[in-house]
Amino acid sequence: MKIGVPKEMKSNENRVAMTPAGVMSLTQAGHEVKIEKGAGVESGIADDLYVKAGATIAEQAEDAWAQELVVKVKEPQPSEFAFFRKDLILFTYLHLAAAGKVADALLEQQTTGIAYETIQAPNGGLPLLTPMSEIAGRMSVQAGVRFLEKTYGGKGVLVSGVPGVSPADVVIIGGGIVGTNAAKMAIGLGANVTLLDINIERLRQLEDLFPGKIRTLASNTFNIAQQTEKADILIGAVLIPGAKAPKLVTEDMVKSMEPGSVIVDVAVDQGGSIETIDRATTHEDPVYVKHGVNHYAVANIPGAVSKTATYALTNVTTPYILRLANQGLKDCIQKDSDFAKGVNTFRGKIVHQAVAQGLDRRYTELGSFFEKSE
Repeated sequence: MKIGVPKEMKSNENRVAMTPAGVMSLTQAGHEVKIEKGAGVESGIADDLYVKAGATIAEQAEDAWAQELVVKVKEPQPSEFAFFRKDLILFTYLHLAAAGKVADALLEQQTTGIAYETIQAPNGGLPLLTPMSEIAGRMSVQAGVRFLEKTYGGKGVLVSGVPGVSPADVVIIGGGIVGTNAAKMAIGLGANVTLLDINIERLRQLEDLFPGKIRTLASNTFNIAQQTEKADILIGAVLIPGAKAPKLVTEDMVKSMEPGSVIVDVAVDQGGSIETIDRATTHEDPVYVKHGVNHYAVANIPGAVSKTATYALTNVTTPYILRLANQGLKDCIQKDSDFAKGVNTFRGKIVHQAVAQGLDRRYTELGSFFEKSE
């Protein structure tokens, strides 16, 4: 199979979708890999390292996009829509439930769109999302700490406190991978940490994981309102695979927060779980203020630590890329139910139910295409 790796176009997106190790795995299996010139530079990977691993360098983006399979990190930007075509397989983070224009472009050109974030293991885990959730969870606390400082418009609170002065209150909504890693960082910095989740069994697990270091509460409107009001840093860490994030923190709750408090919504690329998160921000301009509260709404948080994030991401994506290249799309869909859940668009139809619901579009069962053809 011919595989292309374009340079990322999203603002301040410094990751790249393949490392030299991935190139070597693919080329040794008989596949061709074309990397756009400079695609790996911001992750510390020079073009010559790709060449040594067996890749060829594409001078222009269109050369990388002209391959059978294109692998990326983030959803395509409007300037890339012209590269979509019927015989293209696109494998990347898509987050289509909150990206209607990307979905429309994929459907119009009948491009097969496979999303890292909806590939799902039998145990419900999201293997290609997990490493980025780990990074985003940890970085959400770093961002909150920074914008809690007075020099960044915060209330001027040191997250750890000092002897005789209380530490900051960090409230985390969601106890999955993001929330757990956020808690780990906040606890390590000495904050007072409260975590809310609807799954009581998960709360038991977190109390066992962080004995005596975390306070857990059932996630409901009453508890969320109470904890939002007291939070110095509020972290939204809620995810429903493929779907829009539910709005759990209302605008009135945000109004109750003290001026200079910080909200970090890690779910912004799925629409956000905070009502006052009405737009995504960038690393270049990460924060806006509403009701006196700093809102951090960067949609590609791990892009700031691109070297770590690129290797963490490709550790998990490369085996799937290799499997797809070796077996072909049809076999992967029919023989691998995990992989099939990653397919969001196929032959001009939305074939992932949560994505269809998020976009209020018609859902088509993926398997029906193959039943018709056999």
